[in-house]
Amino acid sequence: MNKEDLHQAIIKALIDIHDVAHQATQTAISTATDKQNIPEHKYDTLSLEAAYLAHGQAQRVNQCLQDIQAFKALPIKSLSHQDPIHLGALVELYEEQTDINKWFFVSPVAGGLMLDFEGQTIRMITLDSPLGKVLKNKRLGDEFELNIAGKERGYEVVALF
Repeated sequence: MNKEDLHQAIIKALIDIHDVAHQATQTAISTATDKQNIPEHKYDTLSLEAAYLAHGQAQRVNQCLQDIQAFKALPIKSLSHQDPIHLGALVELYEEQTDINKWFFVSPVAGGLMLDFEGQTIRMITLDSPLGKVLKNKRLGDEFELNIAGKERGYEVVALF
């Protein structure tokens, strides 16, 4: 897989998330400041609720911007077969129980984000996630087990970029 192209695809996905959050913020601000939403009595709280929502959405937009900056600062570096897994690694894992290979990108941000790239689903994980903690410093060919929802799952690192 071309890691530079993947890096750009992830940045685009993060920008798309930011754009949706920004639009939601604008909608909430419009609702909060609309003349039709001026409270008519003390129990009419639509504009107040919209103001709280706008504030929360604005915080989300700021977090998205921070995520984009943090990801852009991540150096694009290919790993050799002897390198340990660390931040910026693209990892292919074989899951024994399902007989399926899965792709993961170890990222400083956006854990849980999934995107399709070159016909594969890439799952973003951080080193703070349960899988990220186990993967840190593993190498090509290493096997490990991880408890997911009360069930032990066996994995093998089959590719590293």
